[in-house]
Amino acid sequence: MAKSKTNTEDYLRMYRQMVRIRTFEDNANQLYLSAKMPGLTHMYSGEEAVAVGICEALTDDDRITSTHRGHGHCVAKGAEFKEMFCELLGKEEGYCRGKGGSMHIADQSHGNLGANAIVGGSMGIATGSALRAKLQGSDDVTVCFFGDGATAQGLMYEVMNMAALWKLPVIYACENNGYSEYTRTDEIAAGSITARAEAFGIEAHKVDGQDVLAVNELTQKLVARCRKGEGPFFVELETYRYHGHHVGDINREYYRSKDEEKDWRENRDPIIRFRAYLVDQGIASEEEIEAMNAEIEKDATDAVAYAEAAPYPDASEVDMHVYAD
Repeated sequence: MAKSKTNTEDYLRMYRQMVRIRTFEDNANQLYLSAKMPGLTHMYSGEEAVAVGICEALTDDDRITSTHRGHGHCVAKGAEFKEMFCELLGKEEGYCRGKGGSMHIADQSHGNLGANAIVGGSMGIATGSALRAKLQGSDDVTVCFFGDGATAQGLMYEVMNMAALWKLPVIYACENNGYSEYTRTDEIAAGSITARAEAFGIEAHKVDGQDVLAVNELTQKLVARCRKGEGPFFVELETYRYHGHHVGDINREYYRSKDEEKDWRENRDPIIRFRAYLVDQGIASEEEIEAMNAEIEKDATDAVAYAEAAPYPDASEVDMHVYAD
């Protein structure tokens, strides 16, 4: 773990946010398995320190763009359980009035410009957001989340070239979870991932994505430099997804072993590691942490029940929000 900060509230909030993500995903998975949720979803469990470490360094005025595996980003940027579960179940009170679902959820009030089902699809949106900030003279920063598989998309190189030329306040955050769908990253990505950004003269970093404090410390520094006009930056975050590529990807032994999954869960889990750190540093007791966990679980259970009972949008809304006025 990185060195301790003196702000206990920051630590506890980061822990709470990671547990909220894990709890949300556990409940979302159960909604799918019980056939209550339409469509597929992609679990973020195991990668919580990435979303929380980064988003805790941002304000509501800062923007993010997300991916098909985007629940963690949404929660970390400040979204509420009720509206998120309503969105997953296609209900009117969802963030996108039930029309976006799991892979297109957005929360403009907290600067989340939205998830994107297209691999690498939000890279242009994030870079455009950063260009807007520079042209308007705003000091907000945009973070573009994407996976290792998206480094094969040509759009990434087009937008990084523009961002470097125009010194845009954008951070490209590559969540390298070791697999591009069902293929190991080292089988689809030649050379170094960070070297891709360095080729454009973009400063690139690699960080342990299971260490929330290390991620947060690095992001705080890069965000501050972005605000001074020193962007863009690129960060490769080494992390791991516990579940399959999507909720239906259950038998994974043909592309990764159970021993590998067990090792990450038992020895590199970001929540377990941070919990042990909080207790060791005297920031929270085991009893306080258990109480926090129970509170979050109840919040999620209540939110699921609320979403299940919530109304669907009226059929007359089918063509609403399709075109701009």
